[in-house]
Parts: sequence; C-alpha cells; structure tokens
Amino acid sequence: MGFSSPIISIILHFLILVCPINSLKTSNQQLVNQTFRSNEELHKLKKMIAARLQQINKPAVKTIQSPDGDIIDCILTHKQLAFDHPLLKGQKPLDPPERPTRYNQMSNFSDNFQLWSLSGESCPDGTIPVRRITEQDLLRADSISGFGRKFTNTYKHTHAVALVEGGGFHGAKATINVWAPQVESPNEFSLAQMWITSGTYEKKDVNAIEAGWQIYPKVYGDNRTRFFIYWTADAYQQTGCRNVICPGFIQTNKKVVIGGTLTPTSTYDGNQLGIPLSIWRHPGTGNWWLEFATGNYLGYWPSSIFTHLKDPAEEVHWGGEIINSKFPQATSTQMGSGHLPDEGFRKAAYFKNIGVVDSNNQPIPLPENKYFHYVEKPKCYGIRGGHDQDWGDYFYFGGPGRSENCP
Repeated sequence: MGFSSPIISIILHFLILVCPINSLKTSNQQLVNQTFRSNEELHKLKKMIAARLQQINKPAVKTIQSPDGDIIDCILTHKQLAFDHPLLKGQKPLDPPERPTRYNQMSNFSDNFQLWSLSGESCPDGTIPVRRITEQDLLRADSISGFGRKFTNTYKHTHAVALVEGGGFHGAKATINVWAPQVESPNEFSLAQMWITSGTYEKKDVNAIEAGWQIYPKVYGDNRTRFFIYWTADAYQQTGCRNVICPGFIQTNKKVVIGGTLTPTSTYDGNQLGIPLSIWRHPGTGNWWLEFATGNYLGYWPSSIFTHLKDPAEEVHWGGEIINSKFPQATSTQMGSGHLPDEGFRKAAYFKNIGVVDSNNQPIPLPENKYFHYVEKPKCYGIRGGHDQDWGDYFYFGGPGRSENCP
C-alpha cells in the first residue's frame, strides 16, 4: 500500500530538512546515508500509524458512510476497544440499570439527531456504532502514542462556568443548548459540557468525567459540532482520552456515535436545540452511567478505571470553554452562540435544569453557599444565572472573543 498525500507531505518536508540542497559541505555519500536513514524513519512512521490504527479500529460487522464524511463501523459490543483495558479484559458490557422515576428530561432533537443516522442505515443488534479513526486523524495529533489525549500545548484555556463543591455528588444533569460557534484556527476549540471531578492538580491525581459538545478542527478535521466525552484518572497526563479511542468507557447504545456530528444546531433568534445529559453513579457497582437526549443510556465508565471517582464526586462544573492560541491577546474564537449572556433567550447559549443527583439518581437542590459562577475573561465571555419554574436552575454563557471590549 502506498503513502497517502499527508504522509507524502511529511516525506518531502523531512527530506528537505535532512537533505538541504545547498549544503556544499555534505558529500554525496553523506546525502545517500541521510536519505537511507530518512527512508528508514518514514518506514517506521508508516508501521507505527498502521499498528495504531489496527489497535484502535476493531473489526466491523457493518460499515456505514456518513454524509459528513465519517466512516461508522458497527462493532460487536463485547469486542469494543474498552475491553483492551487491563482491568476490563474478559468482561462484557453490563445491561443498563433500571431507570428510576425522576425528573423528566425531554429533548427537541429528533431521533435522527446525528448526521450518520440520516443515511437511513443503522447498526444491528449486539453492536455499537464507532467513528473510524483515519490516518489523517493520527497525523493531526501531537504524537501517535498520545493520540486521543489532550494536546501538550501551552495555549490558554478560558472558562465561563457554574460549579458546585462540597462532595458527596452521585451525579449531575443539565440540558445543554447546542450551537456551532466559530473558532479562529484549527488548534483552537470551543465547547459546552459537564465536568464531574475529584482530586487535585497539585497532587496530579484529578479524576474527571466530561460530556457535552465541541468544535475542534485539529481533532476531527472539520468545524462541525460534535458530541464528545472525556475521562482521566491522573489529571490528564497518561490515562484516559477523548471519546472511545482508548480503553475505558464501555458503550452499550447502538444509536449514538460518540464523536459524531450533532444536527441541527441552534440559530440566532431562531430555533433552539438542547440535549439533556445526565451522569449517574450506580450505588451497587460504582460505575458512572451516561444518559443522552431521550433518556437512553449510552454506556458507562467503570469504577475500576478511577481512583477518587470510585466514590462520589467532590465537584461538578457546567459551562463553556475555549482555548486561545494567541494569549494574552484575544482571538475571535466564540464561546456558546458567540453572543454575551445579557442578550438572553434565542441569542445567548444556555444550560437549564442543572442539578446534582443522589445515589438513587434523584435530583437534589444545589447546596447553598457552595454554588458559584466563574469566568476568567469577563470582557470576552460571560455567565449570568437565574431560577424559574420551567427551567429550574439555569444560566446563559458565552461571548464573541476578540472585540472592542476584548482586545
């Protein structure tokens, strides 16, 4: 199999670097030796990419071509990548727990809320849909071995979030308004999500579970709004990853692609779309179950892959985050709808019906004096909250990034 165009570009760039044409001091024999070594390195690169793709992409029972260009593989549930984890080998997916009677989370997404499902195709029973990882995906990453983890860059992360602390949280819930904000460069992202965390960064032992939507060209190769998850057990160092491209999260749902495109998204002064999400710790197993949209369980993070999150969480966060590649100068990367929270409904992005849950997956009031709003660049992005009968606890968030008030 020949090299694809991205690898050809790497080859040419590599040869130019190691074999400068105008180097008068280099003998022909040295050039030959350098070229030979270059070919060796490129052969190693090709082998590394092929091995990594084989490791991530499990054999498919059926393959579906999504309208957005994604390739969706239907993988046998007990053959999914999660079970490559040394603590999960030999296991099979658990059946979803009985759903307790509790808050009614309704969604105004249709059943076809992801582009891949618009093809009319579906995965058969006993399988899960998985977005196939491609050579191009790997080449956009910082490293092949670290593919899927957070990129090792020095970009500034900027947040506009609500958070609750104090511990004893068995889960969290919210309906997240879905938008398609603009990002200034492929290396920047914009997202809205929930975080469930325990541990400290000082000890580098943060355990975290994340779920929401994001736009991240460097990861996905496009500017589409995608549903995503993340987990770590060591403050984002060596454990965990985005979506299901490393062993860990066990998917049980055959209708949702984690990392798949969400459709449609909200429009300014127009239709508003929201996805209800909840994450709940099962009292018997300690596993953290994820529910999406219409109340269907997507899967779970096994308690065994964590340290602190074997127990209830210490903090829960909800809100928006962007990364800025030009800090301290602002970029034009938008958060939320790209409009400040003061603009309100149908113009600013929101979280509604936010809350924490007890061990029976029942909503409990947010603890007084332990619920806060936090924003790092209030001239660029903002957050404003409230409470009413229909939306419960809610907040608007986001902003345009660089502007006259945000240089």
